[in-house]
Amino acid sequence: MTRYLTIQNVVASGNLHHDIPLEKLTIMLTNTEYNPEQFPGLVLRLAKGKTALIFSSGKIVCTGAKSEEEVHESVKMIIRELRKIKIYIKKKPDITIQNMVASGDIGMKLNLNTLAFKLENAEYEPEQFPGLVYKVPSSHITFLLFGTGKIVCTGAKNEGEIKSAVRKLVKTLKKVIGKKIIKN
Repeated sequence: MTRYLTIQNVVASGNLHHDIPLEKLTIMLTNTEYNPEQFPGLVLRLAKGKTALIFSSGKIVCTGAKSEEEVHESVKMIIRELRKIKIYIKKKPDITIQNMVASGDIGMKLNLNTLAFKLENAEYEPEQFPGLVYKVPSSHITFLLFGTGKIVCTGAKNEGEIKSAVRKLVKTLKKVIGKKIIKN
């Protein structure tokens, strides 16, 4: 089906069930950015390219994870940072995966001009962007397709949805273009 499929980013939202004094956080921790005139949340830089947005209500948004497990590790890192300034999270945080982005290679060359006409819900404007945007019917998943066979999948809530969507994509492409490899 695909030569490889790699999760590039997981975006999750959550609730720590505790008010957070953002001014105190930005004064006490060095890995923060906070400018309430521009944005109401505080940016907390975590390890390994992960970032959290923290709001005074205790709501959070985590980005940069490569798996659901890493999202939970990020939340634990946030809680450890808060403990440093004597804010103790007593209730288990609610965490919801909002979006997973994955990339891969379906192993076939694609004629994007042909696909733009044959696929419903497809947009292709090569002067604007070199990939074809394909919105999977009856789904919240969108693919970027490139002539090389490389793909980007976005909108999934878990890894199973990504794998299922890629299987459906390959099946749809084979049906639309035939089983032969088509070059751009």
